[in-house]
Amino acid sequence: MAKAPSGKGPRIRRSAPTVRERQVAAAKKDVDKPRPIRRVSAKAVTPFKKLRLAQRQPVRLLARIFRPIGGALAWLAPKYLINSWREVRQVVWPSRRETWRLTLAVFVFAIVFGALVAGVDKGLDEIFKKVVLK
Repeated sequence: MAKAPSGKGPRIRRSAPTVRERQVAAAKKDVDKPRPIRRVSAKAVTPFKKLRLAQRQPVRLLARIFRPIGGALAWLAPKYLINSWREVRQVVWPSRRETWRLTLAVFVFAIVFGALVAGVDKGLDEIFKKVVLK
């Protein structure tokens, strides 16, 4: 008895997405959504925007004075710190759930490994007492 064609192709099994793939997918989804820090900073800056401080003469004077100092500090900053900061910005941080899961895995491994070492230590202690100290 022949099956009627269902119009579907063969089922393809996909592997689970990696952390980076999930992060990229979440970033694509949240492009329009502002980050919490940006929302808070935007709310904090709003009253100052109404004052129009950038148009006032003392603020312009201070900005003109500190601009060369900022350029000198950027020139004096070691390349190591600049490159380190760039690398930190590229890190894909795990979610809170993944962090807890991995932390739990580390604790379980530490307990199991500690119990294993304690058991081997106890066994070798007994052997040493019976064989060498007898």
